[in-house]
Amino acid sequence: MTDEENNTLDVRDSNGTKLKTGDSIQAIKDLKVKGTSFVIKRGTVIRNIRLTDDEALVEGHADKLKNLYLEVQYFKKV
Repeated sequence: MTDEENNTLDVRDSNGTKLKTGDSIQAIKDLKVKGTSFVIKRGTVIRNIRLTDDEALVEGHADKLKNLYLEVQYFKKV
């Protein structure tokens, strides 16, 4: 899939703001990462997200963890 095809998805953050590939998002609550002892703290910024085929998920990197699939309902656009 190209970026243009991904941008046709209607991906929205917790506030209803439309997201696109390359945006930055901020956590609105503490989130435990499955399979690790890592916690994404409230206020953590995830930069340069990528949209997935699912409108409820985006892909991003946080600190030392890569290839995280994040539910957009717990993030807001920065």
